[in-house]
Amino acid sequence: MKQYLDLVKLVLENGNRKTSRTGIDTISYFGAFYKVDLSKGFPLLTTKKMQWKSLLHEVLWYLSGEDHIRNLRKHTKIWDAWADEEGNLETAYGYFWRKFPSAKKNKDGVWEVTEVDQINYVINEIKKNPDSRRLVVTAWEPGNATKSKLPPCHYSFAFNVNSGKLNCHLTQRSGDIALGIPFNLAAYSLLTQIIAQETGLELGEFAHTIIDAHIYCADKGTPMEKYDHIEGLKEQLKREPMELPKLVIAKKPIDKLIFEDFELIGYKHLEAIKFEVAV
Repeated sequence: MKQYLDLVKLVLENGNRKTSRTGIDTISYFGAFYKVDLSKGFPLLTTKKMQWKSLLHEVLWYLSGEDHIRNLRKHTKIWDAWADEEGNLETAYGYFWRKFPSAKKNKDGVWEVTEVDQINYVINEIKKNPDSRRLVVTAWEPGNATKSKLPPCHYSFAFNVNSGKLNCHLTQRSGDIALGIPFNLAAYSLLTQIIAQETGLELGEFAHTIIDAHIYCADKGTPMEKYDHIEGLKEQLKREPMELPKLVIAKKPIDKLIFEDFELIGYKHLEAIKFEVAV
């Protein structure tokens, strides 16, 4: 995908070297933005092999609203590093999507907490009032974020309906260009297609703002060298993007969808590129 390769170039050519929480430096760029037309194909990168099955399992786990990784771990260990020994995860995006805690004082001045299903709200609102500008879902709960081992990176997204098409904009506070962003792009495009089908809309665009867009870097000959992502991304920049695949989803209610209801058609890709995760 040209948009992704342009993003890589933008950060490499205009970013500045910074220290990071992980102890590994990054090339960091402030305020990166791109968007893709989802009607032209499902935006799964073709300049390297992507782990489609893991990605799909992760999105379905989000939609389940679970705040532990016991079921997800059967398919992918992507969240193992940030969960506790029992598998509980403070930063469980889907939990906040489906059960966001909303506090309100009652007439006696006592705080009462109710859970808000933001995904269900957005779907119902699109059906009733597609011109709404309040189709927002957030995973950022300030109390949780102050103590979480890893507060939400892709913390808020909003939908917009225009000319019968569903668009989605994702805001991300921190984005690992080599590893995270390709998954974020595909995951939220997948979510957009699910909700577009649920609400009877055509696919529009996916737009993405990354506040700190970064590439991990390390000097050769140092203990951190294995975490350097620059050479792998430069290899990707030499590759020519291939035609995007098509995604077909069974026509079922969102909460009835299972892994077998998704068919990725015509996914052609170049060989995988190994990047080490900086935890």
